[in-house]
Amino acid sequence: MTESGTTQRPGFTTVLLTTFTTVFLAELGDKTQLATLLLSAQSGQPWLVFGGAALALICSSLVGVLVGRWLSTVMQPERLEQMAGLLMLGLGLWLGSQALQSLISTSPL
Repeated sequence: MTESGTTQRPGFTTVLLTTFTTVFLAELGDKTQLATLLLSAQSGQPWLVFGGAALALICSSLVGVLVGRWLSTVMQPERLEQMAGLLMLGLGLWLGSQALQSLISTSPL
C-alpha cells in the first residue's frame, strides 16, 4: 500500500514481461508443444500449425483472463492466491499419485 492507503498496481512493462515469461516457461516441453511439433511434422505446413496453435493459446488465455478478472471482483486477491495455491498443490499430489500408481502397476515383481 502507498501512503494514501491505496494499493499500487504494477506497471505495463512489468505485467507484460511477467506474463510472457511465466506462460513461455510453463508451455516449454509440455504436451501442447509436443503435439504441435508432431502436427507440424505430419502436415508439412508449419505456418498453418503455428497459426492454429497460436489462436488456440490466445483463446485459452482469454478464458483465463476473463475468469480471473471476474474472480477478482468477487473475492479478495489474498483468497484467490490461496485457492490457486491449493489447486496447484492438489493437482501436483493427484498427478504424483497417478504416476506412482503407473510405476507400481508396470514394475516387474
